[in-house]
Amino acid sequence: MKKNTLIYFLIMLLLAASCKKHVVEYDTVPVPENTAEFQLHYFVPVTSGAANDINRVEVNSKLVANDKSPLTTYNAIPSGAVGRFYTTAVGTTNIKLYKGGTQLVYDQNCNLQAGKQNIFVYDFSKPPIVFSNGFPYPKIVTDTTGSTAWIKFYNFLFETSGVPTDLKLQYQYQYTKNIITKEKSDWINVGKPVAFGEATGWEPVTVIKEVQISSSSARIDYRIRLINGSGADVGALQVRNSAGNFVDYADWWNASVGRAYHHVFAGMRAATPVSAVRVFTAL
Repeated sequence: MKKNTLIYFLIMLLLAASCKKHVVEYDTVPVPENTAEFQLHYFVPVTSGAANDINRVEVNSKLVANDKSPLTTYNAIPSGAVGRFYTTAVGTTNIKLYKGGTQLVYDQNCNLQAGKQNIFVYDFSKPPIVFSNGFPYPKIVTDTTGSTAWIKFYNFLFETSGVPTDLKLQYQYQYTKNIITKEKSDWINVGKPVAFGEATGWEPVTVIKEVQISSSSARIDYRIRLINGSGADVGALQVRNSAGNFVDYADWWNASVGRAYHHVFAGMRAATPVSAVRVFTAL
């Protein structure tokens, strides 16, 4: 009996201990208010592959990436950069990029502000272009199922090697209005036309999910129109494809309700490497 009582007493002690309040702590450090936060994008129009990967990145002489997590072509760091940013001091910022860890291929300065921004390296011989990240991201509060995602479109299209396009591009999207009949919407502008080195703001796109019990995502179709100096639409953007033929640009991407995506158009319109949109999830 004494043995059973002792076991009962030990069990009760363990249960009491397990019911104590545990404080969940997150190992984070608040970012000081006057701090520059940035994501670094590598969009020099070069052939994809290990030979053109950046194996060492230094920002203000501080190592931020190496061959363990390289900056690959048409990509960005921090790796898996949804909601992740590097930090540095506000003001003049020096960026050095190395191939193979020792071959310095880029050494340029830019000016960073407090808050979140996106830095685009698009030419090894020119300073990067810095965009405000647009944080906090837009949102819509609704009592019913949401139907909006957000897109920011960037124009980094080259005509041929070393020749940025002089075309002004209007990004457009089309969504499926009715999942039963598959009726499509008209083509809708994603913000205003943008010249080389420019971007739209965070622009809403409509997402009608095709499966009711799902993660609220759907296919969105995209095209690009050319806009002349008078603001008139003068036709579809034609780009060279992998077979060497010129075709109207067209593509599609899935979008999820409530999320925000960078759509970066880069590469060469009339040469190789051919042009394409690369997508990064901001939120």
